Amino acid sequence: MSDLLERLRGRGWRLTAQRRVVAQVLDGEHVHLTADEVLARATTLLPEISRATVYNTLGELVLLGEVIEVSTGRAKRYDPNAHHPHQHLVCSGCGAIRDVHPGGDRLTELPASERYGFTVSEAQVTYRGLCPDCSAA
Repeated sequence: MSDLLERLRGRGWRLTAQRRVVAQVLDGEHVHLTADEVLARATTLLPEISRATVYNTLGELVLLGEVIEVSTGRAKRYDPNAHHPHQHLVCSGCGAIRDVHPGGDRLTELPASERYGFTVSEAQVTYRGLCPDCSAA
């Protein structure tokens, strides 16, 4: 069983056949699929699954905090690696995304003078550049 499926089962989330297929499609390392990519892969496993069900399930998974919605300036992507702190490396050419784990604590790197009285609870950093394929083109 995938890590995401185990987490959902542990939460007591009702795993219908459609929800299970969406979770299975999202399983894996460096998975950052668009909703349409999730739908395409899900229909190969469960042909009768609907677009609305996939989109609704993705929305529920985001609200539950089990999937991260990643905005890259293109179509939103869905990352099941929600419980392991990481940042994203995005190719400006093709849009490929990889999880990266830079050293340091993003929360403490912001100096007090730049916090403007905020209590910082989260930091999101996106690294951008060209992947090897786009660099070679």
